[in-house]
Amino acid sequence: MMEWVPFIMFAFVCLALMAGYPVAITLGGSALIFAGLGIAMDWLNPIMLNASAQRIFGVMNNQVLVAVPLFVFMGVMLERAKIAENLLESMALLFGKIRGGLALSVIIVGMLLAASTGIVGATVVTMGMLSLPVMLKRGYDQALSTGTICASGTLGQIIPPSIVLILLGEAISSAYRSSYGGGPINVGDLFIGALIPGVILVGAYMLYVMLRAFINPSLAPRIDDLPKIELTTLFKSLILPLILIFIVLGSILAGVATPTEAAAIGAAGSVILALIQRQFSFKKLQDVMQSTTKTSSMVFMILIGASVFSLVFRALGGDAQVHHLLEQMPGGVLGAMIVVMLVMFLLGFILDFIEIIYVVVPIVAPVLLAMGVDPIWLGIMIAINLQTSFLTPPFGFALFYLRGVTPDTVPTKNIYRGAIPFIGIQIGLLILLGLFPELATWLPKALAD
Repeated sequence: MMEWVPFIMFAFVCLALMAGYPVAITLGGSALIFAGLGIAMDWLNPIMLNASAQRIFGVMNNQVLVAVPLFVFMGVMLERAKIAENLLESMALLFGKIRGGLALSVIIVGMLLAASTGIVGATVVTMGMLSLPVMLKRGYDQALSTGTICASGTLGQIIPPSIVLILLGEAISSAYRSSYGGGPINVGDLFIGALIPGVILVGAYMLYVMLRAFINPSLAPRIDDLPKIELTTLFKSLILPLILIFIVLGSILAGVATPTEAAAIGAAGSVILALIQRQFSFKKLQDVMQSTTKTSSMVFMILIGASVFSLVFRALGGDAQVHHLLEQMPGGVLGAMIVVMLVMFLLGFILDFIEIIYVVVPIVAPVLLAMGVDPIWLGIMIAINLQTSFLTPPFGFALFYLRGVTPDTVPTKNIYRGAIPFIGIQIGLLILLGLFPELATWLPKALAD
């Protein structure tokens, strides 16, 4: 009976979350319930719970996680400064006169917003509100339009400096320390490792759109009546955000700044961009700070709850059971990876990325790392896997975000139909990374040397 208790605990959390209970309270509360049960049944030594205070202090004292509120501030400020709106307008003027130009501009803007905000929901909603009406008005196919917007919005999962990569990098780094007592992986490594897969994914999206437009021009027609874009407008809307992104990512890649320090640069740079765009006001700053505080508080409350959950799960012997289960999988490391990826993919239908990262990763990552899996490769695989899950019908979060801002004239089945080819592209990238792990591991090692 005792060996099943950790899995029952995990199932209990999933059911409670599906019932709509708050994530942080569900994680912490379920941990306390099962800790009490374990003590009562003599399955758990209560002394092990003394580490909970130290774990919570470790979360709040973690310098890497300081990057989370800073990047959230950067993203919200750029959103309120209408950077996304100006980017879309400029890209539409640049690419609109070629077949599929509006869809290509959405992909490029999605990539840039991912690199500047890393917040999937905000990106999908923003681009859905701004670009979808224009695309439909210009005769673009509903499925192609909605699929492109959803897929481009989820790029925030993999394009650095993604909040997903920050949390994932810290979780895997902690798992590495627990397995080996220290290690070479950090969030910056994961940022660098995500660059090549991210570029491949964006390129594949654009190639797909161009092929569809070439084979059937009626799906994504040219727009010949667009005015020329002014150089001043182009500089303000495109060049300046690119400079900010280059400074933030370049400082990390060059090793002159940690992700936290780069996040501070990005937060300050977003305020400067808002001033240049004449979109800054103290009222807007107050709104941005309140939004940042709410989001960051939510993240850290979940982290604290997940930390207590992980402690109780391990105290009940859950890590040993998972280790045994994965080692018994046919196919060795490959079989274990496939099972873990499949479980995370399915959990992505019902859990947010933060819950998956801080509930599932601490359980499975130590086992996979002990089996010889590269930590950077594992992090990139998990990020792309979650990105695919959030795009997959009928439960994908990105589809729900877009459905909320899509007019009733666009049926839900068209949103689902449009997402399927992009899901195929992402699965193809996962297979490619599985066959050639060097796509994720080569660049971090090359820069380290």
